[in-house]
Amino acid sequence: MKTLLEVKNLSVEFKTEDGSVRPLDQASFQVEEGQTVCIVGESGSGKSVTSLAIMRLLEFENGKITDGQILFEGEDLATKSAEEMRKIRGSEMSIIFQEPMTALNPVFTIGQQLMEGLQLHQGFSKKEAWNRSCELLNLVGINDAQDRMKQYVHELSGGMRQRVMIAIGLSSNPKLLIADEPTTALDVTIEAQILNLLTELKDKINMSIILITHDMGVAAEMADYIVVMYAGKIVEQGTVYQLFDEPTHPYTKGLLQSIPSAEATTDERLYSIRGTIPSLNNLPTGCRFHPRCDFATDKCLTEVPPLVKENDRLVACWNINDVLEKSRGEKVEIL
Repeated sequence: MKTLLEVKNLSVEFKTEDGSVRPLDQASFQVEEGQTVCIVGESGSGKSVTSLAIMRLLEFENGKITDGQILFEGEDLATKSAEEMRKIRGSEMSIIFQEPMTALNPVFTIGQQLMEGLQLHQGFSKKEAWNRSCELLNLVGINDAQDRMKQYVHELSGGMRQRVMIAIGLSSNPKLLIADEPTTALDVTIEAQILNLLTELKDKINMSIILITHDMGVAAEMADYIVVMYAGKIVEQGTVYQLFDEPTHPYTKGLLQSIPSAEATTDERLYSIRGTIPSLNNLPTGCRFHPRCDFATDKCLTEVPPLVKENDRLVACWNINDVLEKSRGEKVEIL
């Protein structure tokens, strides 16, 4: 497969009242054509910051890229001007944000928001944009498109709003679609419909997807490849089967153990990783996960583990053999 996107040693900083913080530190991964890559981790791991950095939207959030490259079809997006990025975001890449009620404009109709990108970036006439917008709404499973085009955001259900966001994201036939927690506020039935829709659309137009989620069940269903993040760093990455069959980092192992089991009894306590993710203003020394890790040693407290190749995947841990030994026989089934 051909590499569409390659992120190399990417670091991001934000200015705060307490000084600069680095929510993304030396991140590297790649996305192949037609591939779905899931970025997983708890809230505060750096997942959404990664998506904003790739789309070069950090400048609007008081952030900046301080190091690294974002190679999209061989061209470094980190060096592009604002004008160049506007053209790329409108045609080559799109993003679906987590909450459509805040991402969609409440004072414009659905039709106006769909047509804007088509007219601005694709050069469509008003009539062409209207017809194409109706086609997109039908494509994402919204009936009565002509009527929906005239409605406002508050007149739609949560599932429909998210489908509109997907339609806007697909309006330019992007090569890469970034979906940032696209099903967070939806019930499980609508969630399944949205995930199935993304899969169908990906196959139909050979689109690559970066799916950001904290739900390992969603990652199991959607991903070809998984990137696990913790406190701004990538701690493990590999194929979905590698990570689910044999997690190599203690954090990955903890995330998988937190998935409810179909065989669990009602009085059985669900596993949870002890403690909480650290503040960016007060990161631990050494491995950032060591305060919560069952395998931590003195070395973990003082030395940062590099991301190295182990068993055909990448992992950053000083105690790989211990984790693997305990993981054997505790595999998680992918439904």
